[in-house]
Amino acid sequence: MSNLFTPLTLNNGVTIKNRLVVAPMTHLGSNPDGTLGEQERTFISNRGENMGMFITAATLVADSGKAFFGQPSALDETHLASLTETAKILTNQGTKAILQIHHGGIHAIKDLNGKDKISASPHDESGTREASVAEIHELIQAFANATDLAIRAGFDGVEIHGANAYLIQQFFSREFNHRTDEWGGNLENRLRFPLAIVDAVCAVREKHGKSDFIIGYRFSPEEAGDKGLTMADTFDLIDNLVDKPLQYLHISLWDFYNKARRGADETKTRIEQIHARIGGKLPLIGVGNLLTGEAIEQAFATGFCELLALGKAVMLNPNIATLLQEQRYGDIESEFDPERADHYGYPDLLWQYNCDGGNWLPPVKGKPHTPLNV
Repeated sequence: MSNLFTPLTLNNGVTIKNRLVVAPMTHLGSNPDGTLGEQERTFISNRGENMGMFITAATLVADSGKAFFGQPSALDETHLASLTETAKILTNQGTKAILQIHHGGIHAIKDLNGKDKISASPHDESGTREASVAEIHELIQAFANATDLAIRAGFDGVEIHGANAYLIQQFFSREFNHRTDEWGGNLENRLRFPLAIVDAVCAVREKHGKSDFIIGYRFSPEEAGDKGLTMADTFDLIDNLVDKPLQYLHISLWDFYNKARRGADETKTRIEQIHARIGGKLPLIGVGNLLTGEAIEQAFATGFCELLALGKAVMLNPNIATLLQEQRYGDIESEFDPERADHYGYPDLLWQYNCDGGNWLPPVKGKPHTPLNV
């Protein structure tokens, strides 16, 4: 386990004190206006100790894209005080505070948004219309604006949420992007939106003269559907991202050991092939249903990632990094106990979802847990 607690210096000179990262978790605890909620405050207040980085829950950048009840927001000046408090809560725990910036696209919830749902192309099933070119530029600017707020609030960085079939991935994917203009069609055009967001976010950092501000990008390696993303598509994305002034890439996996399905060697895991494709140009954050000390140690020992993000383990064990550092593996909980009177410090809605056995949450004691096929 000692290797997990060695520092890592990023390409902008910032040193991360160890290789452990709090994964972005949908906590459902913000106020309806996207400001810091009391239950959100409780949830994030004690989970960053001895962690190298803490990535926040997906934070909304434009009011057309809210995808969760209780989602935090970084829309305008009305959110600056809340963001400042969030950053301070995290940095006071000694961890690097990273704001994940997000738009739901077709997965936005209409009842939670004040505007039409928009994405790369119409999506009748979800009631989403195609974004105009002017709206595309407004969306790019929204990510830049959220970055500006993050810098002013005292965050150490932002993570661009390009994963899990949300807006940015929708523009890159042939499954969702059917445009025939410069924002769709061939690879160059489908990459235009995600890369424009990266450029806009990096430009904000440059404007502020904050070379020590961390910028990362999260992606999903594959996608369902006949025209869904394949590993080959993701290799193309990575080849473009490593040429940008980013500090890290972050793969989204339900299971660390998932093997490739299309567009790469199907006998090997996705993460090992992606790590090889990156070729040391940027550090990779790995993740994937790692619930015990032994599982965490073994995953990092593969050498398939430079940093390791924990989500469910952090939900069940707010002090997971300390338990790992002290090698107290027997004290690490790996199942959710609905009888826990302290509720693990969960927001109420998150607690109820976990009691109901949602398979995107920690396994419930005494109940079967169905893996997600993603």
